[in-house]
Amino acid sequence: MSVAKILEISARSGESFEDAIRQGISRANATISHVEGAWVEEQKVVVHEGEVEAFEVIMKVTFLLED
Repeated sequence: MSVAKILEISARSGESFEDAIRQGISRANATISHVEGAWVEEQKVVVHEGEVEAFEVIMKVTFLLED
C-alpha cells in the first residue's frame, strides 16, 4: 500500500509558464523525496507598465510518504 501527500507550491519565471513549472518541480524535488507528479491549478502573469514581466503557476505536487 502507498500513501501520497499533496503540497501546494507556486513558482515564477520571467520566460514562460513551462519554465515556471519546471523550476517549481525541480525545487520541490530537491527538498521532497518521491515526487510523483503535479497538476497546475492556476496560471497568471505579472504585468509591469503594460508588459508581461513574469509567468506564475500554482501547482499541487504529489509525493509518496515513506514507510
